[in-house]
Amino acid sequence: MLPTPCYVIDKARLLPNMEKIAWLRERSGAKSLLALKCFATWSVFDFMSQYMDGTTSSSLFEVKLGREKFPGETHAYSVAYAPDEIDEVLASSDKIIFNTIGQLDRFDAVSAGHVRGLRVNPGVSTSGFDLADPARPFSRLGEHDPDAIAKVADRVSGFMFHNNCENADFGRFDAMLGHIEQRFGFLIRQMKWISLGGGIHFTGEGYPLDKLADRLKRFSDENGVQVYLEPGEAAITNSATLEVTVLDTLFNGKNLAIVDSSIEAHMLDLLIYRQPAKMAESGDHEWMVCGKSCLAGDIFGEFRFDQPLKPGDRLSIQDAAGYTMVKKNWFNGVKMPSIAVRELDGTVKLERSFGYDEFVAALS
Repeated sequence: MLPTPCYVIDKARLLPNMEKIAWLRERSGAKSLLALKCFATWSVFDFMSQYMDGTTSSSLFEVKLGREKFPGETHAYSVAYAPDEIDEVLASSDKIIFNTIGQLDRFDAVSAGHVRGLRVNPGVSTSGFDLADPARPFSRLGEHDPDAIAKVADRVSGFMFHNNCENADFGRFDAMLGHIEQRFGFLIRQMKWISLGGGIHFTGEGYPLDKLADRLKRFSDENGVQVYLEPGEAAITNSATLEVTVLDTLFNGKNLAIVDSSIEAHMLDLLIYRQPAKMAESGDHEWMVCGKSCLAGDIFGEFRFDQPLKPGDRLSIQDAAGYTMVKKNWFNGVKMPSIAVRELDGTVKLERSFGYDEFVAALS
């Protein structure tokens, strides 16, 4: 039996996402790059690379990981590159995307022989959270003025637009892409490639994948560009669980169960956006599942079970891949979850465990 806490990536649940991504590529011609900011667990990269075209990054370390572990193209992007890392970024990437004209100017000479792009902020997005909205007022994420961009268009061969956020509404995507074409079309037609970023939830249940494919192909054909998508959550949604064990129970107006994990340390994104964890529910016994850190709000959520919970019970928290493993931390010294992979034949391999030595190594 696997130790807990433990992230378990299930290839049988990952496969349907990969097959949709591969189908979309065949139908539309758009290439898909895994967004490492969302998911960077490289033990399944060989599997994913059979269906995807490479990786895109947000930092030097991510672009190096993509180059080393994921076959295919390696795109480099960062909100800002430091002078002491630019050479390594260029050496580890096929394309480099600058966030601003200022960064393009600063590293113009050293990157002159590289395939270069620029992030463009279209001023619209689907984010429901100001914290994650790339088009929020005073946003630092990309250039927004078409006239300013036109002056440097001859120094880049592509643009990146990233303005979707868990967008499961094709109509909304279509409308925003139309806005981008209307405002930046004369610039897009000067480019060789365009990345439309991530956040398009096209692997979700019931998403009109055929309409997306047709829209992407039309965008590509009309503008004469190679289209890239940067799926993160869409690539790995519902493919992993966080396995935990109940350590203690108590009653304080509600039934409380304390598990050997922590939402702040192991599923931080949920805490940031104030969202409950997901768990399969059944029965009439309602329990609040709580983490073991000293944070008062370390709570996974309230769930229903067939039987009252007791110490030793194992619980499985769903959809624990995206923005979880990449954000795990050592808060309170809570043991870091192990990482395991369930193969297509059902066998499970423990890929990595973390102990005291790793805790000490993270500090000084």
